[in-house]
Amino acid sequence: MIQNFLKTTIRNLWRNKGFASINIAGLSIGMAAAILILLWVQNELSTDRFYQKENRIYQMYNRDKNASGEVWAWPNTPKILGTTLKKDYPEVENVVRFNNITLLLTVADKRLNTQGAFADSGFLNMFDLPLLEGNTRLALKSSYNIVLTEKLAKKLFGNENALGKTVRVDSVNNCTVTAVLKDLPNNTKFNFEYLLPWAYMTKLGWDNDSWVNNGISTYILLKPGTSQAAFDAKIKNITIDHTKGTANASTTEVFSQPLSRAYLYSKSENGKLVGGPIEAVKLFLVIAAFILLIACINFMNLSTARSEKRAKEVGIRKVMGAHKIKLIMQFMGESIMLSLIAFVIALSIVQLCLNGFNELVGKELFIDYTDPYFWLYALIFVLFSGTLAGSYPAFFLSSFNPVTVLKGTFKKAGASVNPRKVLVVLQFTFAIILIISTIIVQRQIHYALDRDAGYNSNNLIYTFGQGDVSAHYDLIKHDLINSGAALSATRCANPITKKWGDSWGFSWPGSSKEDEKIDFTWLGTDADFTKTTGVKLLAGRDIDIYNYPTDGSAVLLNEAAVKAMHVRNPIGMTIKATDGTAELHVVGVVKNFILESPYQSNISPMMIPGPGYSSGYVVHIKLNPAHTTAANLAKVEKIFKQYNPQYPFEYVFADESYAKKFSDSQRTGNLATLFASLTIFISCLGLFALATYMAENRTKEIGVRKVLGASVIGITSLMSKDFLKLIIIAFVIACPIAWFAMSKWLENYTYRITIEWWVFAAAGLGALLIALLTISFQAIKAATANPVKSLRTE
Repeated sequence: MIQNFLKTTIRNLWRNKGFASINIAGLSIGMAAAILILLWVQNELSTDRFYQKENRIYQMYNRDKNASGEVWAWPNTPKILGTTLKKDYPEVENVVRFNNITLLLTVADKRLNTQGAFADSGFLNMFDLPLLEGNTRLALKSSYNIVLTEKLAKKLFGNENALGKTVRVDSVNNCTVTAVLKDLPNNTKFNFEYLLPWAYMTKLGWDNDSWVNNGISTYILLKPGTSQAAFDAKIKNITIDHTKGTANASTTEVFSQPLSRAYLYSKSENGKLVGGPIEAVKLFLVIAAFILLIACINFMNLSTARSEKRAKEVGIRKVMGAHKIKLIMQFMGESIMLSLIAFVIALSIVQLCLNGFNELVGKELFIDYTDPYFWLYALIFVLFSGTLAGSYPAFFLSSFNPVTVLKGTFKKAGASVNPRKVLVVLQFTFAIILIISTIIVQRQIHYALDRDAGYNSNNLIYTFGQGDVSAHYDLIKHDLINSGAALSATRCANPITKKWGDSWGFSWPGSSKEDEKIDFTWLGTDADFTKTTGVKLLAGRDIDIYNYPTDGSAVLLNEAAVKAMHVRNPIGMTIKATDGTAELHVVGVVKNFILESPYQSNISPMMIPGPGYSSGYVVHIKLNPAHTTAANLAKVEKIFKQYNPQYPFEYVFADESYAKKFSDSQRTGNLATLFASLTIFISCLGLFALATYMAENRTKEIGVRKVLGASVIGITSLMSKDFLKLIIIAFVIACPIAWFAMSKWLENYTYRITIEWWVFAAAGLGALLIALLTISFQAIKAATANPVKSLRTE
């Protein structure tokens, strides 16, 4: 019987090669899209969930209210928190502090500025990342040890064994390679190429015991059986207790977040971590389900559209004694076989598209064909897709009455509502939802892109003040301007495009105790800040330590800071830190500019203090537009190498750095556009199937109409009218769903567009035009057919 079913399946496929090709193509494209999305989803869901002790590892968070009463949570913690937790709380088995850094590594004539991190000695034990060489427990034990990744070891030492070799760190100290770490997997939020011991950071004088200086990540390993809820209740007031009665008395609470949730649930809402990348994961899971469902619906329509061709086969089989269940099994078997063929083709499509898809999502996804679980999931995927796609055709075909089938009277093409039409409506409902969503996502991205950043990024670069840059900065600045390569330069605590620090606990004339909770973004400069960056000065003057020696304690405020402080004319006002560590005098007010997300409507209050209260680690340079960028950069590099020969000259264009703020949303927009296009394409195949089915069943009607004088345009309009009604119904269903979904999505952005009516009109009109083009082929073909042939049969 199985052999007979197999032969029948192959014969049917061969007999209808064109139709079978369309059928398999639609299903394979849908499968390929679903597989790509599921690869990305699996990668996201597995982030930092592969450690042996993962269920006992937690990341520490702070929680507090700001001056406006909003509760927020953040993962940056005091350096002293980790050691206190390990010393005073028996529930804690181990603690690891982690701090990303970028330092210069030198081996002979090779110099690399690359991303690394300081970490406590237990890091490799808690996070059991595989070592290629070295001992996990001893690798970070000594202050002058260094752990390299395999990739960095090859960059520095080639094919030589790196273990035991010496690396000079930041042109200051020699460190010994004590371990080589296998390159980090692509599903971890850690990003480093080397690890240095925390003890080395302490020797550099970068460690401190402040409870209000939050700048590092702290991870803990709880002992087996420890309740997270009970532990969190116990440590909740640890910062409050350690700062009580001091000038830095804090109201910050501390809590833990399971490492398995730390990446996916990183968005703070009212002090709770409830969102983040998990929202994108859910969104694309829904899209994957939609695409696969649409592909299966397309399969159903294509199969049932050819039902007349197999009706007599079913009738004869039933007359010969075949039971309905056997016919269902036969048709389901055919569907699963087609699903298997489509899956093989889908895998080929995935392999061809994987590199491009990886660039699109910023990942390094791959299929591990040696993993038995992959083949198990592949089998389940094929069976599920085949069963879903073949269920309706199997029950539909097996239900034919043999008497009516063999008499040729079973057709009911004129039914106003039938499952095929419902399925087409469902397909285009999904498609129109994705079209509307894609338009709104792209408009939101462009809305933020068109926003004024508040500074002039043209010809603006920045470089980091490593090595001797700080010591020779005045000479460097002088030579940059005199060479004609630059118009101006300024030193800042961080790049103009990034927020690196903030501070609170300030008072000023007329301020209240509650005002001490105002969180000020902290930038810092020395001179020529507005001239170099193009930030507009609204009142007062710029900081200038060269002409005003007391400007070491000067400060610029932005508009948001003036508003939050409730002062009218802050120029000349004194701002004091409540702990007595700072006393600043206001010399100017600048226009708000975007340092954080361009999707936030509210700019944070900002202080830009003089060099007495901020470091000038980042040098911003305004290149001279009178010369080419290449010529300017060549001069700038020569000057930096003259005064800082041990370090390579590396720079960042401010406009490129700002553009990276849009990378996540642009990625979402590009993916939405891609999958919306695929959905439309697959839906059109389904519509093509229904058009073919209707044309076949109305052949004689069309012939009669032509004999009676109907025109080609009239017949084409008659056939198209029914299909366009389905698209209009889908449009009516899709609009409120899309409006609700995208309104929720836009709530993630305070600087956002309003959803306008024309978006829905454009999506509906686009869907109608695409559908009309799809239908026209079959409609015109049927309308131009010779009526003699259609009326001569039977």
